Amino acid sequence: MLTVSNIPELRKVLGQWRAEGERIALVPTMGNLHRGHLQLVETAKAEASRVVVSIFVNPMQFDRENDLKGYPRTLEEDRQKLEGMGADLVFVPSSSEVYPLGMETATQVDVPGLSRILCGASRAGHFRGVTTIVTKLFNMVQPDVAVFGKKDYQQLLLIRRLVADLNIPVEVVAVATVRESDGLAMSSRNSYLSTDERRRAPLLYLVLKGLKIAIKGGAREYSKILEESKKDLISHGYTPDYLRILRQGDLSDAGSQDKALVILAAAWLGKARLIDNVLLHLKDDR
Repeated sequence: MLTVSNIPELRKVLGQWRAEGERIALVPTMGNLHRGHLQLVETAKAEASRVVVSIFVNPMQFDRENDLKGYPRTLEEDRQKLEGMGADLVFVPSSSEVYPLGMETATQVDVPGLSRILCGASRAGHFRGVTTIVTKLFNMVQPDVAVFGKKDYQQLLLIRRLVADLNIPVEVVAVATVRESDGLAMSSRNSYLSTDERRRAPLLYLVLKGLKIAIKGGAREYSKILEESKKDLISHGYTPDYLRILRQGDLSDAGSQDKALVILAAAWLGKARLIDNVLLHLKDDR
């Protein structure tokens, strides 16, 4: 497995692969890899003959300085995991390589609307940082396919909108959320949980599943069942950021006649901000 840290060397290797007719997949990450990331790599291997994994803790998408400084960085362990998975190249650029003139004056890519709601409403500028770095990585790597997880469903929709709006020739493949045995969605931020918080952390997924069961059972007073679920989270020490039932396609408010729904949540548990979602398809009543 190759390790590359600068764009000219990256393009040299990728150019050779393209000349040989290789199909290239990109898995963008911020490192501190867990089994969820490795599932993305496994999917990328099935989609392409060459797999590039980027590891870059992108300062532009952090809204709090202490969060950026405290984000886990485990490059050597990450490299070992990726080599074991059969990745072909890991791209580990520095901030100066990505933002050579400084981040403050760098051109930014913004997806209006979708980037302002849910996580975007409480994390100012976060998704602008995400869409900027993803656009830059797409330009650096020029992959045939890029693989993202469904755990951050809002981010997935933003990337798909970005690709469509800017006519970027990349296929976006989505991978189902990978969970711990007790249902907790895998996340690099789970390491922030104390022992007691880790014990309570699976409740978020249980609440989402409970809402799904209620809706499939006929519940349509969404505001009522959401309020009850928020109270449940609060009683177990969570501080909910949002808990919503929305349309899958565009994250607009869901009505009682909508069939393709997504239930999304973000909540603080101690120092960890947990996010999760479940998809729901209702049968047509006709």
